Amino acid sequence: MVKVYHDKEIDDSVLKGKTVAVLGYGSQGRAQALNMRDSGVNVVVGLRPGGKSWKRAQEDGFKPVTHLEAAQRGDVVLMLMPDMAQPSVYKEEVALAMKPGKALQFAHGFNIHFGEIKPPKGVDVIMVAPKSPGAEMRRQYEAGFGVPALVAVQQDASGQALKKALAVAKALGSGRAGVIETTYKDETESDLFGEQAVLCGGVDQLIRRGFKVLTEAGYPPELAYFEVCNELKLIVDLIYKSGIGGMYRAVSDTAKWGGMTVGPVIVDDHVEQNMRKALKAVRDGSFAKEWIAESKAGAKKFEELMAECDGLEIEKVGRQVRRMSGLEK
Repeated sequence: MVKVYHDKEIDDSVLKGKTVAVLGYGSQGRAQALNMRDSGVNVVVGLRPGGKSWKRAQEDGFKPVTHLEAAQRGDVVLMLMPDMAQPSVYKEEVALAMKPGKALQFAHGFNIHFGEIKPPKGVDVIMVAPKSPGAEMRRQYEAGFGVPALVAVQQDASGQALKKALAVAKALGSGRAGVIETTYKDETESDLFGEQAVLCGGVDQLIRRGFKVLTEAGYPPELAYFEVCNELKLIVDLIYKSGIGGMYRAVSDTAKWGGMTVGPVIVDDHVEQNMRKALKAVRDGSFAKEWIAESKAGAKKFEELMAECDGLEIEKVGRQVRRMSGLEK
């Protein structure tokens, strides 16, 4: 069984009088910086001068500085910019400030697990990974609760690495929901697999192919969109709140029977075999190697895939339906 911590079990005194540097001010960076500041933590935000994030941080009441200055001032340094941007920022700026006694923290283990960033031995290397987008984490915090988070320690130079990670998680509001102890390896590999096989890649392909089958059979695109995409949110919300069984109990008996008998025919053992191949590529590092090479080469294929996605018929129909529903202008 995994170890789960809650606020009452977390001693946050390890952050008293300390400064936490948040590098990056996107979805996670902004939410984490605001939550920690509201929890009484001294937060400094580090950014590239002149960018949009710089202005937004100022509007939120921070006085942003460069990545290097923030890392120099921070006792705990949070790397919250995109994965592919982290190695160069670390090498060019953050590494210069990584003195013994500091802690380097990530929200995802990619660059540490796959060796793209190699901190010095005298530095704690920790992780706090909130299991939610930044906007939802902020919303839950402001509502008096929080989202669950994972914590991990890769390198415990100070003997207090886990305490630091837990204290940050508490300041984010995650101790109100539950903080699960894991490892860099398990978080990185399970996260990548989940994104590829289910949450992003798997769901994306189910939607695309369901839409294709219906429209090729002559059904109106708008109807197809509602059936395979729009209503997906309703089902996912039911699963999120009540589990798979709770979802089935909330839909019609016809939907129950069809879902439980036809679903295994659609997503069958062959799909599971493909999932195992995807997991193998994550675990042996070949996926990471391919993605890093693509990024360093200018991400041309990545941009082509995004452009292809934007040009899909289901995307064009979806924009029309969302405008009709008041979801998009």
